[in-house]
Amino acid sequence: MSWLDQLAPIAVALLWPALGFALLAFVARGVASLRTARAAAGEVRVNLTLYVLDALLIAPSLGLMATAIAAWLSANGLVLVSAATWATLPVWLLLFIALFFGDFVGYWRHRLEHTAPLWPAHAVHHSDTAMTWTTLHRFHPINRLTTTIIDSGALALLGFPPWVVLANALTRHHYGMFVHTALPWTLGPLGRVFVSPAMHRWHHARDSEHAGKNFATLFSVFDQAFGTYHAPGPCTAPLGVPDEMGRGVIGQLLYPFRAAWRLIPRAGTAKREPATPKGRRMPTEIA
Repeated sequence: MSWLDQLAPIAVALLWPALGFALLAFVARGVASLRTARAAAGEVRVNLTLYVLDALLIAPSLGLMATAIAAWLSANGLVLVSAATWATLPVWLLLFIALFFGDFVGYWRHRLEHTAPLWPAHAVHHSDTAMTWTTLHRFHPINRLTTTIIDSGALALLGFPPWVVLANALTRHHYGMFVHTALPWTLGPLGRVFVSPAMHRWHHARDSEHAGKNFATLFSVFDQAFGTYHAPGPCTAPLGVPDEMGRGVIGQLLYPFRAAWRLIPRAGTAKREPATPKGRRMPTEIA
């Protein structure tokens, strides 16, 4: 299969979200949405380039890894819930359990990504200063690897049927695009149950006090339960990170390795610790 043949389905997969979110933004904000789109063009190019590279080179391997994790857990008798048990539940309840549990795991995995060892790779996602629905695709391969291992491993451990795992992934993917949109929506009373675009935008604020909040993707109840909820209204704070990420896609891909290199002690110099998004020391514990 040629590169063009591989790129065609990727382009189609991007086309429908692009049209849908463009229409949504225009209905919500009118002509102002066009100015926002033009201002975000540079960041969007980086996001889409990383997405294409991921779809061509990374995602296929991660899909095989997720399958291998599930097979290994099953072969070694480590699956905690049998398929027969899940089969007794109504489809809607089974799907809800998977989404709720998946977001619970994703919440704590996301908090882990904001600690010193994983922050340099996760900083790539936070480096988008415009934040559009395409920001969901701005992930470093290292970050994609840890996400796959933790999220897929947790779902496989509970033995969810394959269709439920797929439905969970698709729901989180598309809702993730929604909460990254450049819309000031708080969802009103529903914002106390579901994550809103305004709530997640606070998580992408350059100020580390706000970047240390709002880790859930679907259900805001987890942030409320664990003391990380911050949604005072639409977010107008500057976005991104103060880290020097490097230029363009290459700079983004090399940044975690440059950050790791800086941590290696040199003769006559003290070991440096990675900084938080505001230049503070990144905590080594999940907090």
